[in-house]
Amino acid sequence: MDVTLPLDKMTTSEKLRALEQIWDDLCRGAEEIPSPAWHADVLRAREKRVKKGESRFVDWDDAKRSIRDRVR
Repeated sequence: MDVTLPLDKMTTSEKLRALEQIWDDLCRGAEEIPSPAWHADVLRAREKRVKKGESRFVDWDDAKRSIRDRVR
């Protein structure tokens, strides 16, 4: 199926909402999506940075709100 969105006519906010809807749909079938081999390495490196206090986790809803605030 070929889907075409009017991206040139959509606001940034509309584009982000479309991305969220697609992401939510993909998450419902996450077990069907293979994880690339390098992904585990990246996750381990990020976990180390968090343990060292060099990085921190941000709640996903807070991250989305922050992104929305920056693009409005």
